[in-house]
Amino acid sequence: MKKLFATTLFSVVICAMSFSQSNKIPLIGAKAPSFTAESTNGQITFPDDFGKKWKILFSHPQDFTPVCSSELSELAYMQSDFKKLNAQIAVISADNLEEHKRWKTWLESIDYKGRGKQVIEFPLIDDQTYFASKQYGMLHEPTSTNKDIRGVYIIDPNDIVRSINFYPMQVGRNMQEIERILMALQIADQQMVFTPANWRNGDDVIVPHYPYTVEELAADPEISDEFYNVGGYMWFKKENK
Repeated sequence: MKKLFATTLFSVVICAMSFSQSNKIPLIGAKAPSFTAESTNGQITFPDDFGKKWKILFSHPQDFTPVCSSELSELAYMQSDFKKLNAQIAVISADNLEEHKRWKTWLESIDYKGRGKQVIEFPLIDDQTYFASKQYGMLHEPTSTNKDIRGVYIIDPNDIVRSINFYPMQVGRNMQEIERILMALQIADQQMVFTPANWRNGDDVIVPHYPYTVEELAADPEISDEFYNVGGYMWFKKENK
């Protein structure tokens, strides 16, 4: 009896470890996992097919659900904004391709928030096998083993994971916040700076080192026209001088 119990327990542990290992979340700074799947835009290999663009991968629990439908409607409305930021959107869920096509057709037929009908240009990816979902840790076992939670990965032009966000199934994502994170990452890369709490595009940014002493700042008007110090430990660079 003890031997049977031990064997059963061992099997359960191994099974749990197997699920956990196959559902590991890629960490910030890691190479984005690659997968090939069918989509409403044809067969794609993500992230490879998007080249030197920023990529944003969204996961959804299920097609036609109200929260998911509101999110895709917002994404469709903001497509041009993301394009201007050199970003490509991709969406996965565990529903099949035919269901994705039906959902896309319906979404394109509705007028959400009185903005007019929107054409969905980004791909909805078929992930019936959960391969992509497991690659990106989108299945959170305490919640569900067959429906993705609301995950967002922002991946840079070199296919490196730069941002990870997970949301509960009950809460819709703020697409403007996703856009804000993307802009913050881009300005951080371009100017070698950091962004402070609640930063918005155009706000002053943080210099991650001490560029000058407080005495130099006070003595040179040209320096104070570009930089300022708060409390001795925070140096800011003016964006709208």
